Amino acid sequence: MAHTFEDLVKLEQAAEDARARLAHPDVDYDEQWEAWREAAGIFQTAVTKHAEAEGKPRVDVEMAVKKAVRHAEG
Repeated sequence: MAHTFEDLVKLEQAAEDARARLAHPDVDYDEQWEAWREAAGIFQTAVTKHAEAEGKPRVDVEMAVKKAVRHAEG
């Protein structure tokens, strides 16, 4: 199933949230690293499928999503 751009933004935000939790002293680092890796992998796979479905370069899709997430952060 191809994801919408909005889906991709949510997936990237989830991956970034998982990455940010690595800095918290009260988390199990190895467990959280694995959660981040998994979330990032889900995002990457979704980007590839979306780019293929839309006929767009994958890197363009990924960069647009990352820009949208970072712009939303502030």
